[in-house]
Amino acid sequence: MEHDRILLQLIEEVLKKMGTPASNIELQEEEGNYRVNIESDEANLLIGFHGETIRALEHAIRLIFWKKAENPEKNVIIDIQNYRKRQEESVIEMAIRKAEFVKKMGKPQTLPPMSPYFRRVVHMHLNEKFSDLETVSVGEGDRRQITIKVKGA
Repeated sequence: MEHDRILLQLIEEVLKKMGTPASNIELQEEEGNYRVNIESDEANLLIGFHGETIRALEHAIRLIFWKKAENPEKNVIIDIQNYRKRQEESVIEMAIRKAEFVKKMGKPQTLPPMSPYFRRVVHMHLNEKFSDLETVSVGEGDRRQITIKVKGA
């Protein structure tokens, strides 16, 4: 597990240089991703306003890791004290409620704008759970959102 070691060392090094050491770093492999959850006394600083810092941290770590590990096949997802995991669960719950409404009423529903990451999570989850519905991304840039509708409608 050479890539695991490289990734953990990189994260520890970046956090140390930021002055925000981790009290615990948990790495899991799932669905072609390395999912890293970082526990820290500086969690709010690492998450940032609406998760801006966590996204920037993830981007920087991902780029450095891909270079150091010579293009590993797994993506890196960084989480701080399960902040993103809780967000994912909340977004999925909302999407399921909307999908059940679409299924019951037959009327398309549009979710609020969300990041590409969360749109992907919703697409994957709903397409797996509701074979009679389809999800379509609509809009541009930061206003891009998902519409859920009955297949073929």
